[in-house]
Amino acid sequence: MARRLTVLQLLPALRSGGVEQGVLELGAELARRGHRSLVVSGGGRMVSELERGGSEHIRWSIARKSPLVFLLVPRLRRLLREREVDILHARSRLPAWVAYLAWRSMPAGHRPRFLTTVHGLYSVSRYSSVMTRGERVIAVSDCVRDYLIQNYPGMEASHIRVIPRGVDHRQFPYGYAPSAAWIGRWQAEFPQLRQRRLLTLPGRLTRLKGHADFIRLLASLKARGVEVHGLIVGALDPRRQHYVVELRELASAQGVDQLTFTGQRSDMREIYAVSELVLSLSRKAESFGRTVLEALTLGVPVAGYAHGGVGEILARIYPQGAIPVGDDAALLERVAALLEQSQRPPPQQAYTLDAMLVRTVGLYEELCP
Repeated sequence: MARRLTVLQLLPALRSGGVEQGVLELGAELARRGHRSLVVSGGGRMVSELERGGSEHIRWSIARKSPLVFLLVPRLRRLLREREVDILHARSRLPAWVAYLAWRSMPAGHRPRFLTTVHGLYSVSRYSSVMTRGERVIAVSDCVRDYLIQNYPGMEASHIRVIPRGVDHRQFPYGYAPSAAWIGRWQAEFPQLRQRRLLTLPGRLTRLKGHADFIRLLASLKARGVEVHGLIVGALDPRRQHYVVELRELASAQGVDQLTFTGQRSDMREIYAVSELVLSLSRKAESFGRTVLEALTLGVPVAGYAHGGVGEILARIYPQGAIPVGDDAALLERVAALLEQSQRPPPQQAYTLDAMLVRTVGLYEELCP
């Protein structure tokens, strides 16, 4: 029986997002196993859910972009001693610097084990290098591991552990169908989507996400006589209002009139489930690809550019959805074929939440036997 551990995770805030969700899931698993879970962040709407899962939240402005943030170093060092923390786990760069400086200044025999998780393909810099300084470094995909080895030759490759993010099959069950009540609300909000074959592109409204590629795809499908309706789902940064105007102008120029922007949504499971096909068209490689995995876990086909974490997931679960990056002709042919064949992906067991939690807690227990 592993001894009871005290684990402290640090991240900027608990507002929304995949990193934040992973912190909640891990905290709940630690509490379920009888360990003590502490989380330091700037707070946010997910704090109440974190606490319901059995974790204790400590609110500090640990991601404030100011030299004053380093005044938290002695405060964190004191917290580590007082709470007898066994595992110090940083999940973002600025909190990681605070954590690293506090940890390094403690006597070697009286400090916790220090871990980092690299969630993104960060810019290569001294600032980002703190994420390579953990005694163990969790990479969320093979491509993140390879990126670290290639760009930080001084780090110990043996310290890297690849632990992919996982999806909860209870939350995203294979073959899921939305309730009649949800369908009614959806059709009332978006009556133009009734009886339409939906092609869905989820993700923040930034240039990196491939919205222009998506609109050109819709135009090409229309030219072929393939009737679909495009759905762009994602939050708009108020500072980028001009980008939506630009996309609408592109759609108009391309003759695309079957296109809906939904804005940020909290019902992604249902939106995936009513989609004929989900797309991932980021021109920049992503470290993982949670939206791709969530859709595939439900049994919804996905077409995406085959690089980074998205390429890894498609290669393992749904290789027929992989497309060369930026190849409009290949994208059109593959999407047309998938729409014609309607071939669902098989149930996936490669990326499960349970596997992620078991491996992460196992790493903690390995470091603190």
